[in-house]
Amino acid sequence: MLYACHHDSPLGPLYLVSDASHLRGVWMAGQKYFAQGFSVAPELGQLPVLAQARAWLDAYFAGQRPRVADLPLAPQGSAFRQAVWALLREIPYGETTTYGELAQVLADQTGQARMSAQAVGGAVGHNPLSIIVPCHRVLGRDGSLTGYAGGLDKKIKLLCLEGVDPACWRVPTRGTAL
Repeated sequence: MLYACHHDSPLGPLYLVSDASHLRGVWMAGQKYFAQGFSVAPELGQLPVLAQARAWLDAYFAGQRPRVADLPLAPQGSAFRQAVWALLREIPYGETTTYGELAQVLADQTGQARMSAQAVGGAVGHNPLSIIVPCHRVLGRDGSLTGYAGGLDKKIKLLCLEGVDPACWRVPTRGTAL
């Protein structure tokens, strides 16, 4: 059985889903792939894991640096997606990386000569734990904000909250990321 609650944030309402012991998803209103793979869950915000996730999010938006490892996470996805999401959790607060860099790390971990940055991007885009598993910290190879399932405006707000220097990234003027 899955349970859900809504949580107000500076980015707007968030939708949190839990299986009662683990956090399974965090989505922004209108986010691409919103609650993909989950049936609508009953509202039950009093679960300890949901209260813990709301406290984590409040601390994060207050400028603190709560540890992702302190939350019991159980995102649903293929082994490949799980590997990419594990790499996302290693990106330090206030720092960024690129899809290509993540692809190279994953290739090195699996003993492959190379890995597709586009495949990594697909896994990043399907991250069910927005904000907590920091997919907003991933940029295109040229520093472009190549997309964010929650919208580029929210990606920019999250990067600014973390103190990422805007000189490190650029907003595309055309393309599919807009």
